Amino acid sequence: MLLKMPQKLLKTAHYIELGSYQHWPVLIPQRIRLYTFEQIPLFLKENPYITDGYRAHLPSKLCLRSIFMLSNETVNIWSHLLGFLLFFSLGVNDLSSVLPASGANREDYVIYAIGLFCFQVCMLCSVGYHLFSCHRSEKTCRRWLALDYAGISVGILGCYVPGIFYAFYCNAFWRQVYLLTVLSLILAVFCAQVHPRYLSNDWRRIRVTIFCCVAGISVIPACHWVWLTGGFTSDVVQLFLPRVLVMYLIAGSAFLFYVTKIPERYFPGQLNYLGASHQVWHILVVVMFYWWHQTAVHIMHFRHSQACPTRTSSG
Repeated sequence: MLLKMPQKLLKTAHYIELGSYQHWPVLIPQRIRLYTFEQIPLFLKENPYITDGYRAHLPSKLCLRSIFMLSNETVNIWSHLLGFLLFFSLGVNDLSSVLPASGANREDYVIYAIGLFCFQVCMLCSVGYHLFSCHRSEKTCRRWLALDYAGISVGILGCYVPGIFYAFYCNAFWRQVYLLTVLSLILAVFCAQVHPRYLSNDWRRIRVTIFCCVAGISVIPACHWVWLTGGFTSDVVQLFLPRVLVMYLIAGSAFLFYVTKIPERYFPGQLNYLGASHQVWHILVVVMFYWWHQTAVHIMHFRHSQACPTRTSSG
């Protein structure tokens, strides 16, 4: 049957093998086939409210080419690809313009480089997973999923490092304690990923709980910072606590969209390509990282303009 097709069409077509039909190549002229929720492999079935627009059964080459087609992963891929470009450009601007103009020292350069590098790693890991989640090999998909979770941990680390550094700028002891604690938590999450069931659907709630704990523990150094700087009446607290609360608000909203699968839960099949919860989660994560980066810039200017208070003999 294929021999009767025009030679020009045969030269421009791509072949893929679907599932167990290893001797049934499906001809796809200049495009990639999309599937419904019922047609995709079991390991891809995470959100039953997204009913169509799935890529599946693709080799690596076609996974890469699918970045330019419309699917239910298009917004997820491009939101964090553009996010990577945003944080990369911010890094170039910070290191070449913002930090030198602020009279930054070596520590400032290191902190900003770590924070923005972590954000970029998080973005790229997310792009990689959503781009290759349609791979015909379940093992390959699981590896990219593990990398995506690792990227989330790195992104959380990128929030912690500048926050703790500048919050405890005048208290080296507590700065080191909290930085080491956070680093230990992130390493513990990496170790947990080695467990063979970590990426399974059975452990979904455990994964969510782990990340909630790692992120939620940030309340402890935040409260400690408020107490050490003189409480809510302190100038620095009144200046920066609202920015911290906005960051928590953005993070909490993103998490609620991620967990509840709202709004597609109430409109199944109508938000397959645009407006789904995971897309909102992606955008809010970029907004949160950007907001926290700008907050770090503001508090750095404050730290360089205000001398650390001297301890009295009674203190």
